[in-house]
Amino acid sequence: MSVPPLSQATLGSLPAAPDSSGLEDWLGYLERLHPSSIDLGLDRVASVRDRLELAPEFAVITVGGTNGKGSTCAMLESCLRRAGYRTGCYMSPHLLRYNERVRIGGVEASDGALVEAFRRVEQARASTSLTYFEFGTLAAVLLFVDARIDVAVLEVGLGGRLDAVNAFEPDCAVVVSVALDHLDYLGSTRESIGFEKAGIFRARKPAIVAEADPPVSLVQHAREIGADLRLIDRDFGYVAGEAQWRFWDWRGKRDALPLPALLGTYQVANASAGLAALDSLRDRLPVDNGAIRRGLVEVDLPARFQVLPGRPALILDVAHNPHAAVRLAENLARLDRRGGVLAVFAMLKDKDIEGVVATIAAQIQKWFIAPLPGPRGTDLERVQGALRSVSVTAPVVCCVDIANALQRARESAGPDDKILVFGSFHTAAAALHALNRD
Repeated sequence: MSVPPLSQATLGSLPAAPDSSGLEDWLGYLERLHPSSIDLGLDRVASVRDRLELAPEFAVITVGGTNGKGSTCAMLESCLRRAGYRTGCYMSPHLLRYNERVRIGGVEASDGALVEAFRRVEQARASTSLTYFEFGTLAAVLLFVDARIDVAVLEVGLGGRLDAVNAFEPDCAVVVSVALDHLDYLGSTRESIGFEKAGIFRARKPAIVAEADPPVSLVQHAREIGADLRLIDRDFGYVAGEAQWRFWDWRGKRDALPLPALLGTYQVANASAGLAALDSLRDRLPVDNGAIRRGLVEVDLPARFQVLPGRPALILDVAHNPHAAVRLAENLARLDRRGGVLAVFAMLKDKDIEGVVATIAAQIQKWFIAPLPGPRGTDLERVQGALRSVSVTAPVVCCVDIANALQRARESAGPDDKILVFGSFHTAAAALHALNRD
């Protein structure tokens, strides 16, 4: 299932590119360039790719999945960098700055570099309309080519088959997980979603699947196209302990690995997906155990069960669907049981708010809810209705925005309590902005 592309008639007149060299001006232009934030399809982005003559010679690892793909990308980038490779990493969405989406050698792209890449994409696209994400994807790969990187790690934005990232040929494709999300675009079943995610696989190329219960559609598509399918628990896997873990695959095993710096037991599964991808490319990009150990210990990715120091403890998590909420609940259950958990909560209106609340409600002692701005934002009435529908009995405090919710939660919390900020990238970003202002 996919949403039909918009016609040229629907696109209408397009705004003029900014004369300014300011990044914010260009990002505003990208937001106005296409009438829809999501318009799945590869024809438009591929045509501009060809005009730019973007044919990367570096290795490409494409990472998709409902949840966990950002963490997997970050760990891949970290391990490859420690092995001495010049990396490019493209991830989305960002939290505080657009520059977070594009990293070269572990360093965020500068405003000037991004603007220059945007100018070149703008010149090449002519009358072709691109979405914000498509435009940014082309600009990122353009910067990677200019930087003469050794390997790029590209995170799929939505789905896989028709995502802009899929316009570039992967040497290895990874699907970390398959769960229900983006139902309007990917279909309402795991089978339809699995097929869309399997679209990043290629014939005779490694296809790494870290979903323990993969949809039949995903496995079937991989086999039909002749991908080199590698399934977790069959072709690779892990055994996790309290302080270290062991990884095994068709290449052998790696013992006594440190737990990833990213918190959560599920991060070991994400790490195993990354190590399987590295082993599949070992002949081209060898990575030794020392680089893997350093990469796992030194990886950094904000707002993935990020616990900020202080009392009360402040936890940021971008969990925004029931599958991610299950993992969040597991992490909360492992924390110090002293005190309670106060939630600062907001979600987008096209998400399963009831499913997320139902998954984690038993662990929340008080809710501080807020609306999110923008066309996809949710108003207070919608969030209140979701809490009522799943019979939440904990007190609920309505707040004007995330900053206000965070302030009121901090005023209400005792020193042993935990304040959990979750529900969306937008929620975590607004909290980080508020903390930076403080």
